[in-house]
Parts: sequence; structure tokens; C-alpha cells
Amino acid sequence: MEAGLPGGGWVVAGISLAALLVFGVSVARAGSPASASASGWLKTAEIGGVTVLTNSHGFTLYWFAPDTATRSNCNGTCAAYWLPVPGTPTAGPGVTGKLATIRRAGGATQATYNGHPLYTYIGDTAPGQAFGNGLNLNGGLWHEVTVSG
Repeated sequence: MEAGLPGGGWVVAGISLAALLVFGVSVARAGSPASASASGWLKTAEIGGVTVLTNSHGFTLYWFAPDTATRSNCNGTCAAYWLPVPGTPTAGPGVTGKLATIRRAGGATQATYNGHPLYTYIGDTAPGQAFGNGLNLNGGLWHEVTVSG
């Protein structure tokens, strides 16, 4: 005689399958070209009535409150969810702030805007989303990069 919940094996199998699916989507998204800024080109878009900075694919860019103008404090697991924008940025339509770069702890170049290292959020799965705005994760607050006209 088996102990436990009848049909419990199916529940565990379903949960395992769901977890595997989420993992697969996360891995695919992390390697997708939309997660990084193609050729460092940045532009603006209106999202939720606010003009924000986006990468060339239209994904919202974020800044992390604990960062400084010369140092990213988002590394390791943090950088798996908040993907650093690599390379030297180029101003596209509507971008009027100061673009520059910093060197990350591992030596990679990361784009900055008005002294803020730039990131995309893995939770934004399509252009025009800003699900990372206002989140308090990975040791600090995350904000969409706003652009004033």
C-alpha cells in the first residue's frame, strides 16, 4: 500500500515540467539578441506615458540605485536577471543625455547614461514593457531610465 496523496506523483511531475519550462525560457531569453543593445545603439520610447531610454530592440533600460558613475554593483546572479548593456553606446533618436562606458569587474565594457550603468531586465519579454521599474531586488531599487525632452 502506498502512503501519501493519491495522484501526488502527477502533481510533482507537473510542477517539475513547469519549472523546466521557465528555466528554458530564461536561458533562451538571456542569450537572445534583444537582451543586449545591438551595436550599442540607444533610442527613446514612450512607455506608460513616460519617455524612457531603450536599446535598439525597444527594450526598456534600467539603472540600479547602488551603482556609482564608475562602478556597477550588479554582478553574479544579479547580472543574470539584470543584463548589463555591453559596448560603447551610440545616441539614436531622442537620446540627449551623456553616453559613456565603465569597465565591469570582469573587464567587460558597460554602457552608461548620465552616469548610470545601463541594464535590461529579463522579465521584460517584449519591447514596450517596464516590469523592472520600481523593483527592490538584488540589493537595491531598480528604475527605468527616463529621458526629458
